[in-house]
Amino acid sequence: MAKKDRFKEQLRRALRRDLWIVLVPSILLVGAAFAVTLYFIKPAPPKTLVLAAAQDEGGFNYFARRYKDILARHGVTLEIRGTKGSRTSLDLLAQEQSGVDVAFVQSGSSAGSDKGSDTAARIVSLGGLTHIPLWIFYRGEPIDDVRGLGGKRIAVGSIESGTYALALTLLKANGVEKAPTELLSLERDDALARLKRGELDAVFLVAAAEAPFLQKLAAEPGLRLLSFARGEAYVRRYPYLSRLVLPRGVLNLAADVPERDVVLLAPTANLVARDSLHPALAYLLLRAASEVHGGPGLLDRAGEFPTALVADPPLSSEARRYYQSGTPFLQRYLPFWAANLVDRLWLMLVPIIAVLVPLGRAVPALYQWRVRSRIFRWYARLKEIEIQLEESPERSQLEEMLKRLDEAEHAVNHIPIPLAYAENLYFFREHIDIVRRRIVRRLTGSSEAPAVGVSLVI
Repeated sequence: MAKKDRFKEQLRRALRRDLWIVLVPSILLVGAAFAVTLYFIKPAPPKTLVLAAAQDEGGFNYFARRYKDILARHGVTLEIRGTKGSRTSLDLLAQEQSGVDVAFVQSGSSAGSDKGSDTAARIVSLGGLTHIPLWIFYRGEPIDDVRGLGGKRIAVGSIESGTYALALTLLKANGVEKAPTELLSLERDDALARLKRGELDAVFLVAAAEAPFLQKLAAEPGLRLLSFARGEAYVRRYPYLSRLVLPRGVLNLAADVPERDVVLLAPTANLVARDSLHPALAYLLLRAASEVHGGPGLLDRAGEFPTALVADPPLSSEARRYYQSGTPFLQRYLPFWAANLVDRLWLMLVPIIAVLVPLGRAVPALYQWRVRSRIFRWYARLKEIEIQLEESPERSQLEEMLKRLDEAEHAVNHIPIPLAYAENLYFFREHIDIVRRRIVRRLTGSSEAPAVGVSLVI
C-alpha cells in the first residue's frame, strides 16, 4: 500500500512539474503582451483640465463658464485661466510648464505666437466655435472702409489681444497705421468710456453679436458703426475672416438699431489644444462645443458651429473624426467614465486575446508532448535492440537484449502517467513484446517466419 501511495505522490509531482513547465512561459508571454499594450495605450484621462480664455474678448469668459458646467456633469473639473488676449492664451498653451491644456483664441491670432518653436508646432485645433465680428464704432462723417480712419485716434485693444492683431492687419493693409494716425492700446471699458467722452475717434472691438453692451453702444448718440463696403475683398485676402451682414433692426427692433444693413468682417472663436490632450477629453470638449455653439444666433445658423473649417493650427485627429462621424459609439450610450473605461479595457484585451487564442491551441499540445515524451524516448533503446537483432547476434548477446528489454519495461511501468495518456504506455509494452518474441524465437531456434516484416512504428 505504501508503494502505491508513493507512486501516486510521484504522479502528482510530475503532473505539477509538467503544468508549470508549460504554463510559466505562457503566463510570461501574456504578461509581456499586457505590458506592451500598457506602454502604447494612453492612461486614464485626468480629472482636471485648464483652459485659458481672455476675459474681455469675444465672449470667451462666458463660453468658459458654460463649458465648466458641462464638464462638471461628467466628473471633470475645468479650471479657467484668465488672460489679456488670444495672443497670451496661445503663448501659455505653447509653454510646456504653464499647465494650460486648451484655450479659446481668435482666428488670425497665431501671428502672436512663436510659430517656429517646437511647442507651438504641437498645438492643434478642435474647430471653430462661433463668429465673433469686428465692430468699429467711430465719430464724425460717415465712412465705408478702414482707410477712412487715417489720421484718427483709434483704440485697437491690448497688445496681447486678437483684436489688436486684427486691427493692425487691416490698418496696415490700407496704409493708415502710421502717423498722423494715433493707435492706442486700451482695455475695452476704458476705450468705450473715452469714445463716449469724445477723447477717441474710433474703437475696434471683437465681440459676439449677442453681447449686451453692443446694443447700448449702437444706440449711443453721435456714434456710427462702420459697414465694410469692400468686405468681400478682405475675405479673399484673409481666409480666416468671414463677410457677414447685420440686418437692419436686429440689435433693437423697437429703436430700429442698426438703422440699415451693416456689412461686418468676422473672425471665429477657435478652441485649440496641445496635441498631447487625452483623446477622451478632446471628444468631451467637442460634445460641449456642440451643446454651447450648435444653436442659432443673431449671425450664426443652427448647426453651423462647431465647424472643422480651421486650417491654422491644423485640426486634431479626434476633431477630424468627430466632424466626420460624430460622437464615438461608447460615449453616445454610456457615461463618460464608463465609456472611457470600456474603451481602454477593449484596447488592452485585443492584443492579449491575439496571444491567448494561439496559446489555447499550443498549450494542450505542448503538455501532451511533454507527458508522452517520457515514454517516447524509450523507443530509441527499443529500436537499437531491433537493429542489433538484424546483425545475427550470439546467444549471450540475445540474453543481454532480453535483459535490457526487461529493464526498459520495468522503468516504463514506473513512469508517472495520467490516466488520459495511459494508452501510450500499453502501446509501448506491446512493442516490447514484439521484439521480445523475436529474441525468444532466436534463442529457441524457432523459425522467424511469422515475424517477417514486423518492425516498430514510432
